Amino acid sequence: MKRRDLMVAAAAGLMAPAAKAARLPIQKAVLGGMLPKELPNWKAKFEVAKAAGFTQLEMGTADDLKEEAEIAKAASDTGLKIHGVMNSAHWKYPLNSAEKSDVDIGMKGMRTSIRNAKAWGASTVLLVPAVVGAKSSYEEAWKLSSLRIKELLPEAEKSKVIIAVENVWNKFLLSPMEMAQYVDSFKSPYLKAYLDVGNMVLFGYPQDWVRTLGKKRIAKVHIKDFRFKNRTAEFVDLFDGEIDWKEVHKAFTEIGYEGVATVELRGGDAAYLADVSKRFDRILVGE
Repeated sequence: MKRRDLMVAAAAGLMAPAAKAARLPIQKAVLGGMLPKELPNWKAKFEVAKAAGFTQLEMGTADDLKEEAEIAKAASDTGLKIHGVMNSAHWKYPLNSAEKSDVDIGMKGMRTSIRNAKAWGASTVLLVPAVVGAKSSYEEAWKLSSLRIKELLPEAEKSKVIIAVENVWNKFLLSPMEMAQYVDSFKSPYLKAYLDVGNMVLFGYPQDWVRTLGKKRIAKVHIKDFRFKNRTAEFVDLFDGEIDWKEVHKAFTEIGYEGVATVELRGGDAAYLADVSKRFDRILVGE
């Protein structure tokens, strides 16, 4: 067709519409900490998550065995799957700490999280691998966190649980190439990346991280939006920030990611969570 013929056909409505983006084969999950805090128990909270349209959950570390059992039963009763555990000790007690007592608590927190994951049938434990500070160098963070993760890997492998290191505002693993190198250095299928699409927006682009890390390195995904306005950095509701979700959708399509993505935002009531779920669906269909 010549250009003139194309224009005439388009004006007449004869051109085929552009193909719609395919829905990403990703399971929708929500953080347990986002569920209504005023509800009396985990079962009631999980029922709200299910009604909102979520099929999976990511839970924080449960030190108490009684609470661990309650969470497992609540998931079974509601038919929701707990796919992962967010370790709770890594910020206050980082694995690269110079204080042995801090490292001991951090390692205990990871072991408890691995225990939780096994009890709940979860496949990952999220770990912030190190925290770089004025008195803790980048090089030492890499070296010490690697040593301590290698100590944990046999336990993770025995429990069939992946340790998934997350990109966060810890001044460590600041580029997707570094994250890829760090993950590859362990040479283990039980050490992968936990990709947070909102955390790198201040200094990068999520679609770049998705493509660089690729399907083999990404264990799980966190979904949230971010904006930097009037010198204020803030996480915001989905589609209220700076992320180009169509590009993110395209990148996930290209690498063939088929895992779980967990929304990580402020908590709220049932109506709020239903709205979050609908916005999540818009991301998955490429809007």
